[in-house]
Amino acid sequence: MRIPGEGTSELIDRVQEAEVYSLIKDKNICDDLIYINAENGYKITKFIENSRNCDDKNNDDLRICMEKIKELHSLGLEVGHEFDVFEKIDFYESLWKNKNSIYPDYKEVKANIFSLRDFIEKNRKPKCLTHIDANCDNFLISPDGSLRLIDWEYASMQDPDIDIAMFCIYAGYDRKQADALIDLYFEGKCEKMTRLKIYAYMAISGMLWSNWCEYKRTLGVDFGEYSLMQYRYAKDFYRIVQEELAKEE
Repeated sequence: MRIPGEGTSELIDRVQEAEVYSLIKDKNICDDLIYINAENGYKITKFIENSRNCDDKNNDDLRICMEKIKELHSLGLEVGHEFDVFEKIDFYESLWKNKNSIYPDYKEVKANIFSLRDFIEKNRKPKCLTHIDANCDNFLISPDGSLRLIDWEYASMQDPDIDIAMFCIYAGYDRKQADALIDLYFEGKCEKMTRLKIYAYMAISGMLWSNWCEYKRTLGVDFGEYSLMQYRYAKDFYRIVQEELAKEE
């Protein structure tokens, strides 16, 4: 049973979540929904016996996770809402209620992140239903090797490649580990601009979740090192993208 936590009513549209579950319930991708309340967010799903979370350091686990997320993308499902990362960055910032960021260079970093918008648009794939919250903990693996993807609160229309970036930054991957995951998803056939776009999504999403963490901090919920890690992704992978694009020029 899921009972929403502190502040989630500001962050999650429960009607949209219910729409997603209605669309995917028979696709053998998600947890089996028993009950969902689109007003208060209460949800009950069938317990998955003896399941475990994906181990983000286990290559066999990573392979079946990428196969499952690729399966979702290949369905080309559509819902009536999108997850615009740049709009969400501004939205989470607005929830701070005019408080300044805890990071002194925030405005500079944010400007850098927003400068990636044109690059993203030039290289964006057609949008489809993507999970958005593709955290390794949301991939539940059963003893028989089958996998269910849970926690569809943020699922929306977006470039499917953003799910790869999200997995990387949740797992705390460095560039080498991110490249290995990208190669798993694309079976070693990822074009350079697509790889750079995924790096860009890592930077943008790092700022997104950093802002999310700063909002949670105003509610007394501190994510500590995780929050700082996301802010570092915004800075470090922005720099990587700029360096790689300069080489191309």
